[in-house]
Amino acid sequence: MTGVPHYDVVVIGAGMIGAACADALATRGMRVAVVDRGPVVGGTTGAGEGNLLVSDKAPGPELELAVESLRLWGELAGELGARALEYEPKGGLVVARDQRAFAELRASAELQRAAGVTAVDVPADGLREWEPHLAPGLAGGVHYPQDAQVQPALAAAALLRRARATGRVDLLTATAVTGLAKGRVETDAHGTLHCGAVVNAAGTWGGEVAALAGATLPVLPRRGFVLVTEPLPPLVRHKVYAADYVADVASGSADLQSSAVVEGTAAGPVLIGASRERVGFDRSLSAPVLARLAAQAAELFPVLRDVRVLRAYRGFRPYLPDHLPAIGPDPDRPWLLHACGHEGAGIGLAPATARLIAQLLDGEKPFMDPAAFGPGRFEKEES
Repeated sequence: MTGVPHYDVVVIGAGMIGAACADALATRGMRVAVVDRGPVVGGTTGAGEGNLLVSDKAPGPELELAVESLRLWGELAGELGARALEYEPKGGLVVARDQRAFAELRASAELQRAAGVTAVDVPADGLREWEPHLAPGLAGGVHYPQDAQVQPALAAAALLRRARATGRVDLLTATAVTGLAKGRVETDAHGTLHCGAVVNAAGTWGGEVAALAGATLPVLPRRGFVLVTEPLPPLVRHKVYAADYVADVASGSADLQSSAVVEGTAAGPVLIGASRERVGFDRSLSAPVLARLAAQAAELFPVLRDVRVLRAYRGFRPYLPDHLPAIGPDPDRPWLLHACGHEGAGIGLAPATARLIAQLLDGEKPFMDPAAFGPGRFEKEES
């Protein structure tokens, strides 16, 4: 049809995963359209802390994906500039409140070391060397030098900017996808986009996008809050969290869970999290949850008790039942590739996810076996 643009790939979602996919695909010479019903980073990415973590992942495919992704983030910081991303390879410190928790933490770290993660046990009397303002009485911790942080909105925008600079990427914001079929994407603002393949990088709304093609992907929103303090002199050197945070991440409970997660930023404010609860897309501000987060942070860092909180924000993590993202072709629609459901790890896992998607679309052997992330695994569970 004369005059109708034809794309190699249409990427649905202009958050971090979509931006990374667009960049990876454009680098391979593909013509790409990035479509989002809102603005760039208007969803989960814009409400994230920018964590790039290996410390919270058990040995397995997600950790393998995370290790590769942190390597790629280091390359991106070199190519795009660390300041442009607010990239900070500051490391993480996981702390245990009692001896039982410390023993479990050390056992977990030993398994991670066997999988290629650098993890250093820190005894109780050594914690203050890493974090001078930590509360006394903690049993010990583990230092993870590979953990890092970016400013997610800046990082996603930088990736999209580089992708568009190739001249091969169109960015279509304020554009809702209304239908999906092989070879075409129907939109409300730009009509029909003709394409060879579609990447579902819609995050929390990935299940809705899948449904437009007649596919099933059980993505659910998991609400979380983050507190932002007034700008402060350097108080928190690493990303610091209590060991029970890992259990909260792995839990499938819909009930409220929270554990102390505290980290400084390049701009000065301290970020305080983390809460998790499944309440649908309810964006209500919960004063009890905010108070609970503040109290847990002050328990870990007493110096924060007299610090002002300037604001709080919330977002929805795209949750899948087995806590692994969906990455790869839909089992019944090979033209539709899913890249969503990363829960709270999407920022950290974005570059490696994009690499997998690009390799699968390019017919190249993937750098790792993507079978564990296969979208068809949920259909198998239902049958």
